[in-house]
Amino acid sequence: MILLRAPEDSAGKERMTMDKKTPLTLSANNSVLLLIDYQAVMLYGVESGDRTLIQNNVQALAKGAQILGISTVLTSIGEKRNGLFLAEIREMFPKIPVIARKVPGFDCFDDQEVLNAVKQTGKKQLVLSGLWTSMCFAFTAIRGVKEGFEVFGVMDTAGSESPVAHNTAIQRMIQAGIVPCTWMQVISEWMNNWGNPKAGELVEKVYSKYSGFFAQKL
Repeated sequence: MILLRAPEDSAGKERMTMDKKTPLTLSANNSVLLLIDYQAVMLYGVESGDRTLIQNNVQALAKGAQILGISTVLTSIGEKRNGLFLAEIREMFPKIPVIARKVPGFDCFDDQEVLNAVKQTGKKQLVLSGLWTSMCFAFTAIRGVKEGFEVFGVMDTAGSESPVAHNTAIQRMIQAGIVPCTWMQVISEWMNNWGNPKAGELVEKVYSKYSGFFAQKL
């Protein structure tokens, strides 16, 4: 008996490639963190979740990156209207200037200065989050895949104009190949294990400060 196999279209080949793709693991030595437009007005417009929790979470992510020496890029948009990038994070990276995006679009990488800043780190794993999930975060993440990065989206540090907008953007990113994660997952994966020389500092300044569980237990 001869079995006939239908010809595969390009979409089918792409799906097979994604299914066989080796699971991605974050490496501190190969990661760059991009935080997009964490500004007061942008945060005020978030209606998908608790703004205070989102601010707590992104500060935890940034502090972990600072302690572990992760290459970091910060961006803002329309500072006169939206305010400056959150001071708490700027103070963690006093030597890193916030890139005020000149191209008034939703994809940060349309601004050549931002794209260059990320590429010049030489890192292949792009970890990012931003405001809002449905716009600048999602569009930049999808562009990151097109630019050849392994892209990891930190979802609990972001928010959008509504719960459905936030959740739909996450689904869209996953379909595009972005790996979803949380701030604690990212920092733990960067740290790798409790034998890391920075583990004690991370416990003191990140886990116990920004996580209610660790604050109670440690």
